[in-house]
Formats: sequence, C-alpha cells, structure tokens
Amino acid sequence: MLVTNDQLLSTATNQGYAVGAFNIHNLETLSAIVAASTKEHSPVIVAVTPSTIDYAGLQYLANIVKIAADSVQTPMALHLDHGKDLTMISRCIDAGFTSVMIDGSHLEPEKNIALTKQAVNLAHSRGVSVEGEIGRLAGVEEATVEEKEAILTEPEAAGEFVSRTGVDALAVALGTSHGAYKFKGKPRLDFERLKAIRREVKVHLVLHGASGVPSWVVEKAVTYGAELSEAQGIPDEHVKKAISLGVVKVNIDTDLRLAFVGAVREILASSPSELDPRKVLGAAKEAMEHVIQGKMQLFGSSGKAL
Repeated sequence: MLVTNDQLLSTATNQGYAVGAFNIHNLETLSAIVAASTKEHSPVIVAVTPSTIDYAGLQYLANIVKIAADSVQTPMALHLDHGKDLTMISRCIDAGFTSVMIDGSHLEPEKNIALTKQAVNLAHSRGVSVEGEIGRLAGVEEATVEEKEAILTEPEAAGEFVSRTGVDALAVALGTSHGAYKFKGKPRLDFERLKAIRREVKVHLVLHGASGVPSWVVEKAVTYGAELSEAQGIPDEHVKKAISLGVVKVNIDTDLRLAFVGAVREILASSPSELDPRKVLGAAKEAMEHVIQGKMQLFGSSGKAL
C-alpha cells in the first residue's frame, strides 16, 4: 500500500529506526526493492529522480510502483528525489506520488525558501508530504558538483528554513557526497553539527549520499572490468550513529548501481554465449536485493512492518 513519507517517518521517529529510500531506474530495481521489503518485513521508500523520469517515463514508473504497492503488505512511499522545479513537483503529484522533494539548495537562501514554500503549499493541498534541502553535497545529483562547492548545513539556518517553509522533512549536509568517491581520506561526518541541527529542527531529518560502497560489491565489479579504484563510501557505524542522533530517512543509490553493474559484468564475462536478458538482469536483481536487505537491517527497519 502507498503511504506518505511523513507517515513512514513519524513511525520511524517514534520507534527509533530509519527508513531506506532506494532509487529505481528500471523494473529490476523495483523488483529488488519489493522482494527485499517483503522478506525483511520493512517499510520502504521508492525514490525516483527527474533523470529516471526522462529515461523511463513518469506514468510508466508511477504505475508499476502502484501495482507493486498493491501486491505487498509492507507500507511503501513513492517519492520524487531532487525535484528542481514546481512543474516537476506538480507532474509527480498528478501521477500519484505520495511524497516529493524540492531541492533548491543550489539557490540563494531566500530563493530556496520561496521555492520550497510554494512546493509545500502545492503538495500539502493534495495530501502529499514534502522534503526540502539546505546545504549542498559534493558529488553527483543530476549534475556534477565540484567538491569545493559543498556547503554544510548551518543549524540556525535549518531552523529558520523549516519554520518559514513548513516542510515535513529536511535533507542536511554533514559531509557526505553522492557517487562512489565520497572521501579522499578517512571518512568524516560532522556529528556535532547533526546534534545542533536536531536541537533546532523538529521535522524528519534525511541523510543523502549515504551509500556504503561495500568492498564485496566493488571487488566483483572490478574483477569483471569496472574501473573503481579508491571508491569509498559511508561506514556502517557512521550511518548507525547518524540514526541514533535523529536521522530517520537514509538515501541509497550508488550501492544499487554498483551491485547491478557487477552482476551484469560477471554474467557477460563468465557466460559469453548467454542471450537471455532475463538471466543477465535476474542476476543483477538478486545482487541488488541482497544489498537492500542489508541496508534495512542496518537502518533497523527490518521487522517493523509486521
């Protein structure tokens, strides 16, 4: 069944766990998410970016997620990730999304507040929850962002942003980044900053750029030809600590991409005569499902949908 992010995250806040938001790119990604959610009895957020909408089609994606949600007992949200304008927000709401993110973090603060407030007014009138963002992450969202542009979230600014926009959830920048190359040295997240933000902000807190880039996934991809030297993600213990300090939504994309690519590369390399796409993509689905189950266990959401 489809519910809003606010419904999922309110329960997570009360019970002390986080819900994973997993980006889909095709049917196999969605199938992996649904299978993992069912096996783990975990609530889940299915996230879709504007670039995936351009690739696969908005109504197609919305329809397959709705069908999936109707076929399982675990609660699921359909969420727009990193929407940049009100046109996309409106289109997704019309298509049946239950949650949207308006990302004005690239704008000047006042313009970000104005845009986010407009999105909140539009979405709330339709019963849809809204996530905003303040601060920027290094890495790749929908375009390359130079590391020097990364701006960590200021606690007082976060409090003002929430009070003036009325968002249900806030994505904050603590030192994470998008993509497989999150750190050049030792991983560092600003947990003191997170504590201060939590004191200023009472809405749901979101951690983007949280993929762990697990070594076993990278090793398989590299073994079969991927170029991923020095790829490094967020350690599990850092994610756990962030959840203990108030994060209730954790976004995962890169880990699924790595698992998908590694499995496909292995099948194509080890079975060069294989012509059945289902066997190639089936292996990728299984690899992603394994990753997602591990994330649900890490976030503490396993068993919460019983």
